[in-house]
Amino acid sequence: MNELRDRIFAKVTRDMDPFKRIVQNLPGFKGYLERQTRRDSDKLIRDVIFQRFRELEGHVSRIQRDFISQGQIGYVDDLERGALKIRTFADKVRTASRGYSGLFDAVNVNEQEIARLYEYDAAMLELADEVERAIDNVEASVGTDGLPAAIRHLETTADLCIETFERREEVILES
Repeated sequence: MNELRDRIFAKVTRDMDPFKRIVQNLPGFKGYLERQTRRDSDKLIRDVIFQRFRELEGHVSRIQRDFISQGQIGYVDDLERGALKIRTFADKVRTASRGYSGLFDAVNVNEQEIARLYEYDAAMLELADEVERAIDNVEASVGTDGLPAAIRHLETTADLCIETFERREEVILES
């Protein structure tokens, strides 16, 4: 995650327009520009997380279509609960304001706190891997007695994603 964070922050800084490069050397503006750059980086990381979870939701939709084509309609609604939670998580990540609800403005955030937030974002990306494994398990369980349990596990894993997102703001407020 550190590599991803560093690449995104470097890109945002590198893409800074000439006016901002001049203004950043003026007293009082540097902190403002750094805060804005952190917000831009935060938004880019959240965009990556959003895209990843939308792809996972698409995978669930494909499984649901397979259930429909195979006449296993009963499992479509069960699987939809997990898909809805994945979608809810992705939408929460995408629609959160930069810096998560203005926290970068309301609280003086230092570099160590920013690093903790990026680590939290890394944890959300790792959750994508857990959700993917849960989806793969659902797919592998089709036609077995383990399918209902696999679907419940996917739903539980998607719940964990939402809970993780909702605890993210606490990371800043704890400091």
